[in-house]
Amino acid sequence: MSSPRRIGWLIAVTPLIFVVTWSTGNIFTKLGLPHAEPFTFLTIRFALATLLLTVIALIFRAPWPTRAREIGHILVAGSLVYTVYLCAVFVALDQGVSTGTAALVSGLQPILTASIVGRLLGERVTPRQWTGLALGLVGVTLVVWRKLDIDEGTGYGMAFATLAMLGLTIGTIYQKRFCSGMDLKTGTAIQLAGAAVATLVLALVFETRVVAWTGEFVLALTWLIVVLTVGAYMLLFYLLAIGAASKVASMFYLTPPTTAVMGYFVFNEIFGILGLIGMAVAVVGYMMAVK
Repeated sequence: MSSPRRIGWLIAVTPLIFVVTWSTGNIFTKLGLPHAEPFTFLTIRFALATLLLTVIALIFRAPWPTRAREIGHILVAGSLVYTVYLCAVFVALDQGVSTGTAALVSGLQPILTASIVGRLLGERVTPRQWTGLALGLVGVTLVVWRKLDIDEGTGYGMAFATLAMLGLTIGTIYQKRFCSGMDLKTGTAIQLAGAAVATLVLALVFETRVVAWTGEFVLALTWLIVVLTVGAYMLLFYLLAIGAASKVASMFYLTPPTTAVMGYFVFNEIFGILGLIGMAVAVVGYMMAVK
């Protein structure tokens, strides 16, 4: 295969790789959380990922940003997509919000993104894409229906579930607008360092910081650092740099179905015929949204 064809093929499969890797997040978080409190877990995850990316950046002699304004934009985007999003998700689940309810709230993210990208980024969302986004939300609802509980985790927990959705939405748009030109290795390292400091403060204030270093926790932590925090997030930033924010956001419709399939094999979680229909609807919606 020639080099241009190989590069084109890699670009074509990048969204699929992103969806699969991002979907593993809930699986390995569920494995690791019983062994460490949320903010402590995130602090360790962010700190080790910062170290890993810094080493990689030094090996490849990647350029580090030097202008204060550029570094500021990178830190703001990182605080939204790492600190706000992940901390809010953990708090929402800890407060009793079901995974299905959290997934449904997150399902609003592509539609919210499409609603504001026109003014901020000058991207046009066609009627076909709007239809695809709506179908995607219907598909996500069907997939998580068995786990949906509108009476569960209301109030405080639902506020944090909504905050998580807003953090990821605003963060991806901000990343597209101000940080598309950053080097992925050094830029992400800076973002993770900022997130590690923020979660460390939260852990010092609200948690005991006790960690049970079991094999299960080490496995979950290693996966979340290498595959999620470094791999999936760098893929997300890359896709934002080369594509429309609304189309990238539509990929998140595919993560609940993918996670449901993984949950079936890992935790024997049943999603039923309604879930299968929802998966098909979500895929159709995604295909319409990206065309």
